Amino acid sequence: MNIITVAAAIILNDQQQLLVVRKRNTSCFMQVGGKLEPHEPPEITMLREIQEEIGCRASIEQFIGRFETATANEPDHQLVSYLYYVTLDHAPKIAAEIAEMKWVDLDDQTTPLAPLTREIVMPWVKRFLTESMMF
Repeated sequence: MNIITVAAAIILNDQQQLLVVRKRNTSCFMQVGGKLEPHEPPEITMLREIQEEIGCRASIEQFIGRFETATANEPDHQLVSYLYYVTLDHAPKIAAEIAEMKWVDLDDQTTPLAPLTREIVMPWVKRFLTESMMF
């Protein structure tokens, strides 16, 4: 089994929507992020990819964890993701290989989302928002 290792960001707006992007020549929307360079720590990868893909500086608020899911666009691959919750310094805009960017609601059923987004990110964000509203 081929493994792809990435670092990915959870980015929310004030309406509690999730930022997802679609890279050129792909059909699924996914978290901002990308593959680790050799000897690059995941948090550095993620901050670099945010800068490249949506032109923002980000602050890491929380490391969520390491997850394994199916890949969105590469058959016969396993995806290993280091996931971070981040805040941005300004509004994102499309750059690099990003074809499309949008904010999705947490109960979105129409957008084609990557397995990581659908299976890990959305449930985490729902729990996170529920817990943060309790305090």
